[in-house]
Amino acid sequence: MLNDKDKVANDVVQHMMENDFFSQWMGVEVLDVKKGYSKIKMTIRKEMVNGFGIVHGGLPFSLADSAFAFACNNRNNLSVALDVTITFTKPVNVGDVLTAEAKEVHNGKSTGVYLISVTNQKNETVALFKGTCFRTGKLLISQ
Repeated sequence: MLNDKDKVANDVVQHMMENDFFSQWMGVEVLDVKKGYSKIKMTIRKEMVNGFGIVHGGLPFSLADSAFAFACNNRNNLSVALDVTITFTKPVNVGDVLTAEAKEVHNGKSTGVYLISVTNQKNETVALFKGTCFRTGKLLISQ
């Protein structure tokens, strides 16, 4: 059974997913959510390939960005990205199953910092993402 903090975190992420049509288009599946943490996955499809025959970098970026958003917002404090960076470490191909795991490094009153690793089905790191968010103080859902 979830404790109250995890229940709020899960309710916030469920609300976000219901309204996040891009994550839905990517086929994002939420695997785990805890206060300041999220883990999600998706399977790469052929329409996600760029002109070089590998997956467009925007896809692992977007998966990491969604994990970042779910982790930094799940305390029910509307948070927006201030700064993000990504390093691509390995190419991604059609059929790969990517998992993004977001871990909170700093939870401040007005900012938060998160590290997100993106791995493939072989548990190989394909990207590393760091995000800083700004906390607006607004609720995402009524409690």
